[in-house]
Amino acid sequence: MNHQAPPGLQGHCADRFERVAQVFAENLANGDEIGASFAVYQHGVQVVDLWGGLADLESKAPWERDTRIVLFSVTKGFAAMAMNLLADRGLVEWNAPVADYWPGFAKNGKADISVGTLVGHRGGLAYLDKTLQMSDLTDPRAAAKVLDALESQTPIWKPGTNQGYHAITFGMYVRELFERITQGSMGEFLTREIFEPLESDVRLGTPSFFDSKFATLYPPSVPTRIKKMVGAFVQAPRSSEAYVMREYLTRKSTMKRAFTNPSVPGNDLTIYNRPPIRRAELAFGSATGTADGIARAYLPFAQQGSFAGREYLRPETLEPVYTRLGWSDHDQVLQKPLGWSNGFLKEETTVFSPNPESFGHAGMGGALGWADPTAGITIGYAPNKMDWRVRSLRAKALCRAVYDCLEA
Repeated sequence: MNHQAPPGLQGHCADRFERVAQVFAENLANGDEIGASFAVYQHGVQVVDLWGGLADLESKAPWERDTRIVLFSVTKGFAAMAMNLLADRGLVEWNAPVADYWPGFAKNGKADISVGTLVGHRGGLAYLDKTLQMSDLTDPRAAAKVLDALESQTPIWKPGTNQGYHAITFGMYVRELFERITQGSMGEFLTREIFEPLESDVRLGTPSFFDSKFATLYPPSVPTRIKKMVGAFVQAPRSSEAYVMREYLTRKSTMKRAFTNPSVPGNDLTIYNRPPIRRAELAFGSATGTADGIARAYLPFAQQGSFAGREYLRPETLEPVYTRLGWSDHDQVLQKPLGWSNGFLKEETTVFSPNPESFGHAGMGGALGWADPTAGITIGYAPNKMDWRVRSLRAKALCRAVYDCLEA
């Protein structure tokens, strides 16, 4: 990478990816970013490694190469990695009932839900009826209460018939299933089997060693979010954001219930800046890391399961991930076209990648982990200013610049 980052940024990129650096610099210059990092690997070689802006507005601390942030639902991609590794080793079958591994799951109409149906967001378990607090998920004393909420839940639609993004419940169910199979920690497994071997700084259940490296997360206020969604409703009434606005204003809508239980006190997402959330292995949203760490974690997944002479998964394990196993033209929660393949997000070809084989997971506010086996690239994006949209325009613009450079 012999191209120096333009003014306002730090890092390097390969000459042919200069446009990516320009887009990133423009986002910082016009205030769309506060601080962020962005990384790209092509065929296992890093071609973009950029960072800039502020990690914290109050102290004016600069964003450094090792500055990390909470990644929200990018975490689900790492949970999917863990499940695919178990499948590769013959420890779980996608077509087997979840209840084969977790007998208590079978209660209230869930006996026939397969592992593949659950991780494909088609289990009808997009929300929980029993009320939980976020503090219940970080307090070991509340484990029985949380388990009861999961096991007693009745599917809200016939499993396998509809798709609705399991925004929070995905991580709760999948982590419990993982631990039933392995009798171990998902975070420790990922660190041992993926993150450390690939020299990725991502962690699920982040130790105190990293506390001095964190940027401050800046979510939009609730009034600001509502104002923006109302504007989208007026200007583009058929946009995803407009549909989300309708759902937000509908009492007990599937979307609203999917995102609000377990509840966050005061709906204040800055709770994710606090150590208790970072320490917890919340497989729906508490992983932390840098853009480089995200991109490195996906390296073998973009290259038929291997990287640097080591096979992490067999190619045949990843074949279903490269295809669309499930697709909905209108997901009942995110209100947009969406698909899934063994736990990984599959997007429209106009969002992050023009190649339908690509996959990964986006996080609320803009963070992104993405892999494209067709182009041989992996992408990591870690910002601290959260976007209010369903899919961040900044993330989309950076990805578009990557593919423009590849085409050029």
